[in-house]
Amino acid sequence: MEQIVLILVIAIVVLVVTTLVKSVRIVPQQRMDVVERLGKYQRTLAPGLNLLVPFVDSVRTKVDMREQVVSFPPQPVITSDNLVVSIDTVLYFKVVDPVRATYEISHFLQAIEQLTVTTLRNVIGSLDLERALTSREEINRHLSGVLDETTGRWGIKVTRVEIKAIEPPPSIRDSMEKQMRAERDRRAAILNAEGHKQAQILTAEGEKQAAVLRADGDRQARILQAEGQAKAIRTVFDAIHQANPSQKVLAYQYLQSLPQIANGTANKVWILPTELTRALEGLGGALGGLAGMVGDEPRPDVDASAVEREAAAAAEAAAAEARRVDEAVRKAEAEASGRPGLPAPDLIPPSAALGGADYDGVQHIEKH
Repeated sequence: MEQIVLILVIAIVVLVVTTLVKSVRIVPQQRMDVVERLGKYQRTLAPGLNLLVPFVDSVRTKVDMREQVVSFPPQPVITSDNLVVSIDTVLYFKVVDPVRATYEISHFLQAIEQLTVTTLRNVIGSLDLERALTSREEINRHLSGVLDETTGRWGIKVTRVEIKAIEPPPSIRDSMEKQMRAERDRRAAILNAEGHKQAQILTAEGEKQAAVLRADGDRQARILQAEGQAKAIRTVFDAIHQANPSQKVLAYQYLQSLPQIANGTANKVWILPTELTRALEGLGGALGGLAGMVGDEPRPDVDASAVEREAAAAAEAAAAEARRVDEAVRKAEAEASGRPGLPAPDLIPPSAALGGADYDGVQHIEKH
């Protein structure tokens, strides 16, 4: 009898414990439990402590309310130019209505996967390969819009759809690599040609500027040289005019210049200005008069010693005047040659410096 009572007590305790367990439900955060009473939807349990009617209420589903990420396996898709590409997609979604996600569709995750594949095939089928490779953002927006509109009836919100990779066939990849390599080679050739062109232009500009500068420098040098020669000639001209030489001195200078004029093996003709002949004629007349005075038949009224003294005095005066002129010319030449940038003037015939030379009439004397 006591054993029967003990068994009954144990059974009652077990029943009470079981009833308490079934009547108390603790729901964690970010989860919603759908409760049915006798097979019919009763309510949705919120996170925390909840009480149920034991053996009457039951939990149908436990829905995770967090955002979930699903990666679908690669799917073969045909483009508009009849090329088969393999596309990997990633889907981000979350359940916003656990009741509709439970009763509106069975296996909503599988339904989302199939809907993503069919929508992706429709979108890629309207694009060629090149556009499909460069229009990922457009494809993502289109997929997200279609999936969000369709899954909204199921109490699911698609937040984002991403395409991980678009893999064309191996042959197409090789062709694309060759095309890309050829394009890069073309761009490199264009850049090299542009660089060579710019280098040639810069070189030509530099040569042009250098030639202009050289020409300008030569012009300035010639101008300065001409100005220096003009100043030197003017200085010598002024020095000769200040010395005021006589015809005898000019004749003496001409005689000194003759060796320089005749210098050289190619000189065949001597050009003598008429002033030299006139000066020599004057000197010859003077000497002739003296000779007549002291000739073989001396005049009784002429003193020979007086004539000799006059001739010596005239010769000494002519030599002194010639020395004075030479000294003035050498001083002028030294001053001209001592100036920076002014070359020493060439030998100028005194008659030309005085401006009295007349070269219209010249005498040509053959040199023996």
